[in-house]
Parts: sequence; structure tokens; C-alpha cells
Amino acid sequence: MSAVPQTIRLLSESAYASIDREIAKFPADQKQSAVMAALAIAQREVGWTSPEVIEDVARVLGMAPIAVHEVATFYNMYDTQPVGKFKLAVCTCLPCALRDGTKAGEYIKAKLGVDYNETTADGLFTLKESECQGACGDAPVLMVNNQRMCSFMSADKIDALLDELKGKA
Repeated sequence: MSAVPQTIRLLSESAYASIDREIAKFPADQKQSAVMAALAIAQREVGWTSPEVIEDVARVLGMAPIAVHEVATFYNMYDTQPVGKFKLAVCTCLPCALRDGTKAGEYIKAKLGVDYNETTADGLFTLKESECQGACGDAPVLMVNNQRMCSFMSADKIDALLDELKGKA
């Protein structure tokens, strides 16, 4: 038995292949440029960017783990704590706030019985307050799991979305 520890691989071969495709988009000596894509791929597979995921991404990219951690904690699309099955990120930046973004967030809080950065008791929903999502004209907007943007989120549309997502649970 070897005294050298084996490298722990946290992701599937498919995820590592996806990261390799992202790395290939950059010059060989700049593979750290794929850090955001690698974190997104890892988070999609694992559900959040745990310290172990951050270390694994750092290993793959040849970066210091603290450098990957800095990226993961700077951008709000990365979750450094576990989240529910459905992460709802409501934009409350000024343009959205002026067009009922704050009101939409308050409605969701009341509807789910959670505050921002909390998860419902059943583990289904985590509510986040987000930075600008680049759709100010569609306010209020929210993003589901960093993938699906929902626009003009009135109380009725929020109710329909929550019902739809509960049906997928």
C-alpha cells in the first residue's frame, strides 16, 4: 500500500470532461481562466461549492485553493453553503426595487416562511437576494438555480412558479 494519498475526485468523469473543454478555450498557461466555468459545472453536479469542491477545482486548474475560494465567494451565483433543491434569487438592485423587486422578495418570504439566505424546512426552496441580473426592463426578475430567468414576477406569477417547482420535486 502506498504512503502517498490518492487524489480524491469528487465529480463525475462527464463533469471533468466539461471542465477540460472549458480549459481548452484558453492558452495552456492560462487554464485558471476557466475557474468560473469550472465552479459552475461543479456546483451544478454537487449542488454547492463546498470546501472540498473548491480544492478539487483548484487541483484541476493548478491554482491555490484560496484563489478559487475568492472567486466562489465574490460572485453570488456560487453557493458556499448548501441550498435547497430550488434556489430563487430575487433581484433587489435599484432598478428592480423601483419596479417592485423588493415587493416580490417580501411576497416570497411571506409565502415560503423564510428570509433571505434561508431554506424552507422541507429543503425545497432557498431564497437569495441577488445583484443585477441584467434584465431591468423585465423587473421584477428572479433566477431559478442560476439557469432560468423569470420576468415580470407578480404575486400570481410567483404563485404559479412555486406550484410548478413543487410539482417537480
